[in-house]
Amino acid sequence: MDPNLKVQFIPGIGNSYAKKLNKLEIFTLGDLVYHFPFRYDDFSSVQQIQNLTAGEKLTIQGTILQIKTIRTHTGKFLTQAQLSDNSGIIDIIWFNQSYLTKTLKAGTPVSLSGKISADYGKPKLISPTYEILKTSSLSTSARTTHTGRLVPIYPETEGLSSKWIRTRIKEVLPIFTKTNPDFLPKLSMKNQKLISLESALAKIHFPENIEDVQQATKRLAFDELFTTQLLSQIRKADWSKNRSAKKMTVSEDSVQKFIKSFKFELTGAQKRVLSELLTDLSRTKPANRLLEGDVGSGKTAVAAIGCLVSAQNNMEALFAAPTEILTLQHYKLLKELLEPFKISVGIWTANKKIQADVTVGTHALLSSYISKKPVGFVVVDEQHRFGVAQRAKLFLNTPGKPTSPEQSRRITPHLLTMTATPIPRTLALTMYGDLDLSVLDEMPKGRQKISTFVVPNTKRGDCYKFIEREIGQGRQAFIITPFVEPSESMQTVKAATVEFEKLKSKFSNKINLGLLHGRLKSKDKEEQIDKFKAGKINVLVATPVVEVGIDVPNATVMMVESSDRFGLAQLHQLRGRVGRGAYKSYCFLFTDSTSENSTKRLKSMEKVHVGFELAEIDLKTRGAGEIFGLKQSGFQNFKIADLSDHQLVSAAQQEAKKILAENSNLKNYPLLSKKIESLKNQYSQPN
Repeated sequence: MDPNLKVQFIPGIGNSYAKKLNKLEIFTLGDLVYHFPFRYDDFSSVQQIQNLTAGEKLTIQGTILQIKTIRTHTGKFLTQAQLSDNSGIIDIIWFNQSYLTKTLKAGTPVSLSGKISADYGKPKLISPTYEILKTSSLSTSARTTHTGRLVPIYPETEGLSSKWIRTRIKEVLPIFTKTNPDFLPKLSMKNQKLISLESALAKIHFPENIEDVQQATKRLAFDELFTTQLLSQIRKADWSKNRSAKKMTVSEDSVQKFIKSFKFELTGAQKRVLSELLTDLSRTKPANRLLEGDVGSGKTAVAAIGCLVSAQNNMEALFAAPTEILTLQHYKLLKELLEPFKISVGIWTANKKIQADVTVGTHALLSSYISKKPVGFVVVDEQHRFGVAQRAKLFLNTPGKPTSPEQSRRITPHLLTMTATPIPRTLALTMYGDLDLSVLDEMPKGRQKISTFVVPNTKRGDCYKFIEREIGQGRQAFIITPFVEPSESMQTVKAATVEFEKLKSKFSNKINLGLLHGRLKSKDKEEQIDKFKAGKINVLVATPVVEVGIDVPNATVMMVESSDRFGLAQLHQLRGRVGRGAYKSYCFLFTDSTSENSTKRLKSMEKVHVGFELAEIDLKTRGAGEIFGLKQSGFQNFKIADLSDHQLVSAAQQEAKKILAENSNLKNYPLLSKKIESLKNQYSQPN
């Protein structure tokens, strides 16, 4: 059975259920089989009625003696039944499930799982899961699906229960495993002590015990990490083999003169990373480098030097940013740095199109920009927000398109991708193993630690008064409202607008409030930012569009609403918007969450001020997919792999290297080759 078979064509599903499955991002047979449980209910203890104790979670099996539905005085339906086994009789109650009388008739042998309650000392089973037995004799877990075993509980949506999902998976799993043989080389399975794929899928969905779950999880997590590593390493090899760049001449004198024009000294880390980049530019192998650096660590300065070298070699440089606000900031900074050296800087957005030696742009660079001369250097900022297919488009619109495969080697620019999202090294090597990694792990002198506090809602008024006092001393503040959805939706804008109106009554008339969100017109965004920088706006109310790009040294307070909705890495970036000047700065994190784990996670912001350490904490508590948006990275969205499991990550990396070292084209492993090709196709589609 083809894993790409659309779910609506699977027997027993059809169009109506397919639409519901789509909400769970289940579109194909493969998606259904790889829709894994997030927990298990342990109903493996099968007990006789005479031995029941209140509070136990267990299974009882017997015969329905009688069943009826009555209507209560409140208008609700109550289904009452009695179950008998060889040892006794127990009362069963279901609420608002009157249809059960048509399914569970007197004399029906059933298995029931749930938690035992006590009614005046008499055991009772309330709203149990039921399963009709094919025989009146006691069933074993091997013959039950929904009771009498470790029962898988799946992510659900309205109209799709775990029981329904469980039933569909049980029906298709044997056919799927027979027609989709194991792609992992037998030697790899032996080296890593892994069970077969068929066994892993059976055990993850229908385990006999917790050891089954552990074995299955290890195998399926290894698959995700191993195939991702293979993809990365194959991409890296293809880049070196099939692409070539213009070798640039690097003038040390020009570079040093440019650096001396900065208003700051380069850190040791910046000098080290710059040396790596300049070495890249002086080669015919195109650079493909990821530059990681905390907020304020000086990534843009390094990128600007690359732009200088490209322009001096009579080649264009492109600088892509994910938002218009960030594009405007880069445009202004690069103009300030480069134009004194006779290098023109342009901007390319949906509303402005000025082409120059160095052109800064939004996604419009990826779609409508066509360069006038060869592009030598490309910078992609906040690279995790661009998909692989989007980044690839930057190479397609350069002049001199090849007329033969041989010529394609000469048109690839050097590529520098950057991120201020601190990514733990193991995660970076897993997600971006096709890139060379540079890390700015040193902050410029004078950058202060920002006093951070997780604040209860009862203290909100005190926080507003504190902001007023700071403004009275000539300082400024940010107040951030969260994204309602992952994108800058209308609900998000509404939330920011509502907060803006509410705050007008919280501050005195002397306080000037500004509003900034991604849906403002370009000129309005620019106007708000300019007014805030000039001090004409005291408090800027904004969505997280300010996460990157706004540098206001006079801002000393960052207040974040519903901070539990943010990852620690994102909160750290927001916090980095203040403390950029000489004044003591503060970050206040408000939360509506009552979860102990959520509060503990946020509290780490009070003690930890290093982005990479915070990212490690988030990786363990929230998972990589939620934090770093793996869908946008061009790799599979990990469903089961735990990237904080350094041992398994390392094992997958080493196994991938070993396989490719002995067989770089995977011809000796046709099933593995087929799997990798399908992943390539899946994750190279435009986002």
